[in-house]
Amino acid sequence: MALFLWNIFGNASIGVYSLATDNMAIIPSQVSETKAQKLEEWLKVKVIRTTIGASVLVGALARANSNGLVLPHYMREKEIQAIKSNPDLNIAIMETKKTAYGNLILANDYGAVVDPRLKKKDVKQIEDTLGVETVPSEIAGLPYPGSLATATNKGVLTHPLLKEEEQKLLKDVLKVHVDVGTINCGIPYVASGLLGNKYGAVAGHITTGPELFIIGQALDVVK
Repeated sequence: MALFLWNIFGNASIGVYSLATDNMAIIPSQVSETKAQKLEEWLKVKVIRTTIGASVLVGALARANSNGLVLPHYMREKEIQAIKSNPDLNIAIMETKKTAYGNLILANDYGAVVDPRLKKKDVKQIEDTLGVETVPSEIAGLPYPGSLATATNKGVLTHPLLKEEEQKLLKDVLKVHVDVGTINCGIPYVASGLLGNKYGAVAGHITTGPELFIIGQALDVVK
């Protein structure tokens, strides 16, 4: 397991443009094959190159764990077919006005935490797709947990203003230890610049040494 520095389109906000689970990663189709191969090597996953609704903001718009993938309503057929190259994945196309499911959902293979403003039927669909207990909660008093934390099956790193009761809920639902930190020289929206799975983690290329140390501890990886 290891911790790597990376960028997409020269941008350190790698989590906005990509997502990763223990089995796969999705990155924009415009990212080079060389970069895709690096990510495959680092996280030991199959990399799927596609846009989400013609957008490169893959990590902001979609959320996945090893069981399933939640997508916004305006997916294109060729994008769905690219994702279906991974046949064991449950895929939900959410027929709602909300689109940024990467920001609205925090998930690993043990549980999920979602925006408390989501409707019950949508939470149920997310729960069925990801195959895990799904609970509404804020992080740092903010309602978009997917953008405020990165969760793997080994740990969670969240916004530094995480509240004590929120930390307890995250531990109970995601069933891993929870730490706080920042990314990319002090950005508290951790998921914007951090990908991880049980094999390793990839941080935005301007992440500092002290931040990398905390990430390594939180997600149980080493530099």
